[in-house]
Amino acid sequence: MGKWRVNLIFVLIILFGATIIGRLFHFQIVQHDYYKALARGQQKDFRIFSGERGEIFLREGKAVATNVKEKYVFVSPQKIEKKEETAKALSQALDLEEEFVLEKVKKDSLFEQIKSNLSEKEEDSLADLNLPGVYMDQTVSRKYPQGSLAVQTIGFLGGEEIGQYGVEGYYDEILQGKKHYQEEEKGLIGYFSETQEKSLRGSDIFLTINYNIQFLAEKLLKKAKEELDIEEGLIIVLDPSSGRILALANFPDFDPNYYSEVEDFQVFQNGAVQKIFEPGSVFKPITMAAALDQGKITPQTTYVDKGIIKIGGRTVYNYDERVHGEQTMTEVLEKSINTGAVFAERQVGHDLFLEYLERFGLFRQTGIDLQEEIFSENKEFKKGYEINFATASFGQGIEMTPIQLIRAFGAIANGGRLVRPYVVEKIFKDGKITEIQPEVSENRIISQKTASQITAMLVSVVENGPYTKRARIPDYYIAGKTGTAQVPEKGVYSPDKTWQSFVGFAPAFNARFVILVKLDNPKTKTAEYSAVPIFRELAKYVIDYLQIPPDHEE
Repeated sequence: MGKWRVNLIFVLIILFGATIIGRLFHFQIVQHDYYKALARGQQKDFRIFSGERGEIFLREGKAVATNVKEKYVFVSPQKIEKKEETAKALSQALDLEEEFVLEKVKKDSLFEQIKSNLSEKEEDSLADLNLPGVYMDQTVSRKYPQGSLAVQTIGFLGGEEIGQYGVEGYYDEILQGKKHYQEEEKGLIGYFSETQEKSLRGSDIFLTINYNIQFLAEKLLKKAKEELDIEEGLIIVLDPSSGRILALANFPDFDPNYYSEVEDFQVFQNGAVQKIFEPGSVFKPITMAAALDQGKITPQTTYVDKGIIKIGGRTVYNYDERVHGEQTMTEVLEKSINTGAVFAERQVGHDLFLEYLERFGLFRQTGIDLQEEIFSENKEFKKGYEINFATASFGQGIEMTPIQLIRAFGAIANGGRLVRPYVVEKIFKDGKITEIQPEVSENRIISQKTASQITAMLVSVVENGPYTKRARIPDYYIAGKTGTAQVPEKGVYSPDKTWQSFVGFAPAFNARFVILVKLDNPKTKTAEYSAVPIFRELAKYVIDYLQIPPDHEE
């Protein structure tokens, strides 16, 4: 009987041992990978690190978009027992309405932000209170220390931490800090981190924009609002040899630090690249350049102006319906004669005229490094009606952006080469600087001779023309042209509204800069009284600022 019990116990021990061995085999061999992963999951943790966004600087190193560390206070209402007392203490410490704080404290949530950008005094007050359920933390905010300066060019960082408009939008991926997932292993005395040397910060960007020139351009637009009651305005300063934008000013503007308070979202748009217009007579030099380049006219070619041209059932008039009689092509530009521009376009022929507009880049984007550049396909103009070519020759019925127009003039100013305008010249990352190289067309879109001829004609416009003498600067040859264009509204031209502009460059025969001034519906009759004086003041400043020597003596 005793032996039987011993055998039973022995069998039970064998069965128990076999069961344990079987389970161990199952865990360690059959499901080895599963339990190994489970163990690692219990021993390891992951933390997410986000690098700071890169900053944006003007050419001289002034920061225009930067990161600021700020303290903020929040509450966890579910952890607050004495809600009324807590709300009263917080309102006094933070100078807030007690009702506002109490409403936050009474919510059924774990997180309610009370106030951001705390002062040192507020931080100290909260630390002394030591209230249960009240916490302070730190965040990084995007700030724009120059306020509205060049705001449409810079853009802003939106609520979802995505760059909007301008450089912030175009270079968003480059500016963004990188995310890094770091693994941490739990040991007997805490967590061990395997630190990986990796730069998470986004790239810093340096602009081509010159602070002083930009500041004056914006000041002049604000002055135009006060004195001429403009609806909108734009000034671009371009280096024609490289495509660098030295200034790009828009009116109206806004403060990007408070972009969420803006009611009219159209103010976010950069008029240089996101709004089209009909340039008017400022376009006539492009028409003349095509005719000169084809050898169809010379600056001295004459024709007889009768004041009007009838095309089908339409009639083309000169400004104020004036009749000028026999005129040279140079005088056509000086006096801004519409019928003379029509004459020049007809000498070229419609097909070649279209080809030259293509060469000048007027039917495609410029490629400027700003977000959402638009362009007009000019479908109506390209239908090929005779009247369309006639009006396009003097800048009506043909659309473009201001950046397209100033680039076309840049090609005249630099001897016939088309450039790509750009606003970012350096990108800084991990101690390395990448310089953006100018993009200049290898082939000339017009000959150097043509460029010199049209430049001399534009100098004569400023020296002898009745509408542009205000643009003169002593001891410097200035090349330029005015434009006053009617504004189309609902298929017809407004009898009251105009776009008034002036494009000029200096020194004319060795241009260092091109300036476009465009004003929307100023309370003046023509650009002679609006855009021209603004050009002159800014051009004189740029000449002095860049210390450009005189090109002749008067």
